[in-house]
Amino acid sequence: MDSQRNILLIALLFVSFLLYQQWNMDNAPQPQGQGVAQQVNTSGDVPSHSADGQPITEQSTSDNLITINTDVLALTVDTLGGDVIEAQLLAYDNELNSEDPFVLLKNEQGHSYTAQSGLIGANGIDTTAGRAQLVVDADSFTLADGQDELRVPMTYEKDGIQYTKTFVLKRGSYAVDVEYSINNQSAAPASVQMYAQLKQNLMDDGGSLTMPTYRGGAYSADDTKYKKYSFEDMQDKNLNLTIANQGWAAMMQHYFVSAWIPRTDEATNLYTRTSNGQGYIGVRMPATTVPAGSEQTLTATLWVGPKLQDQMEATAPNLNLTVDYGWLWFIASPLHMLLSFIQGIVVNWGVAIMMLTFIVRGAMYPLTKAQYTSMAKMRMLQPKLQAMRERLGDDRQRMSQEMMELYKKEKVNPLGGCLPILLQMPIFIALYWSLMESVELRHSPFFGWIHDLSAQDPYYILPILMGVSMFMIQKMSPTTVTDPMQQKIMTFMPVMFTFFFLFFPSGLVLYWLVSNVVTLIQQTLIYRSLEKKGLHSK
Repeated sequence: MDSQRNILLIALLFVSFLLYQQWNMDNAPQPQGQGVAQQVNTSGDVPSHSADGQPITEQSTSDNLITINTDVLALTVDTLGGDVIEAQLLAYDNELNSEDPFVLLKNEQGHSYTAQSGLIGANGIDTTAGRAQLVVDADSFTLADGQDELRVPMTYEKDGIQYTKTFVLKRGSYAVDVEYSINNQSAAPASVQMYAQLKQNLMDDGGSLTMPTYRGGAYSADDTKYKKYSFEDMQDKNLNLTIANQGWAAMMQHYFVSAWIPRTDEATNLYTRTSNGQGYIGVRMPATTVPAGSEQTLTATLWVGPKLQDQMEATAPNLNLTVDYGWLWFIASPLHMLLSFIQGIVVNWGVAIMMLTFIVRGAMYPLTKAQYTSMAKMRMLQPKLQAMRERLGDDRQRMSQEMMELYKKEKVNPLGGCLPILLQMPIFIALYWSLMESVELRHSPFFGWIHDLSAQDPYYILPILMGVSMFMIQKMSPTTVTDPMQQKIMTFMPVMFTFFFLFFPSGLVLYWLVSNVVTLIQQTLIYRSLEKKGLHSK
């Protein structure tokens, strides 16, 4: 078996798997009927019935809006119910070199993506008559210089009970606490139940053939640290779980995530549903009884921002797992930590990718040496193998027998290069997902014409250089392939990979190019070292 052929075939299978996986997601049949049938008793924005047993209907956004601004967030809140209908991430531009910030939550024509929260139950303020019109003393709130925390209260009174919904935002944080204070000055106890949910139009997962990404729901529960729950899953079956400990419900997309985290020690219901072309995922906290003459506060936290692992982990257990490295997370996660550490030193993410590649390839050098030593020995036998081919012609059975005898005589193992390659492939795949999931690479420049490492090379220079380097590696590597058709396929492989990499993010192509350059250097040094030891005379 030829080692170089194996590494190219394995890599081709990996890329082909990614392409097939994305094609399958794009062309999967949509579930019909089930989602609508299951929503009959839970239609509308509010995830439960009102006190009189009638379903609460959906209500459009009002014109009574307020804005809340910190150093990293600009929120627009509808005072009708107090939903966050828009969230701008001020530290992230919408497009490369754009002056407009990235908008995560939005309420636009054709695309609604909002974070809703409210109170239901016997004394809830979300009823069949509509949601509560909250009162606020200004239409704009801003975190001032030197101020670490901003509190925005919104009030509503009903039947002797005062309800205060307060947004609590902190400097530099994408975690927003939403507090409901229920001050019961009536003569009877009040029963309320807080819910918090994310609503978004049902849509495709997103991504492209060369960069498959996920868009949809995700959650964490007692026995499940992290699990995706796509819009198709929501249409197929309603999620209905009980969270006894800490958990959360989220909507994810490439680089960004929004999530509701209930702040209670009691059992919480985690649910999904679909209605009128929209998907919902959220949490319903347990019913709370507020005795007459007393006050209680219910709290949930909304994360609305980029996938910053350290901050998300500090906000809620397992929320950092929304940075999805796949089944090789145990390799990809430390690689990302190492990449971030290097970037803190060299500043440039492109240089950090190059340095990471050098470190990884250096750590794998013993395996690489074993691989290329085996390949070098095969290379030294090429004159004898060629003479054998000319002598035996098309007698493949005899050719195979004499080849094995030659390998045995020269103490060459034709499989010697395979195991190192198989051990290296998980690292390659983990690096692929680590680089693709890193929001830090979004709109990060390298040098010259590369202004965004998360986007494809605009002039295709890196992919072409990568293809040339792969062709050079192939030419330097020995081969036992004698079939003309197989030889043509092997020769054409660098062209195929170059075509694939034309559309890959330039950060990934940079990694692969540098890795190929290191391979060429290592391969040359190993071959020369073996030739000096006299292996060429065999």
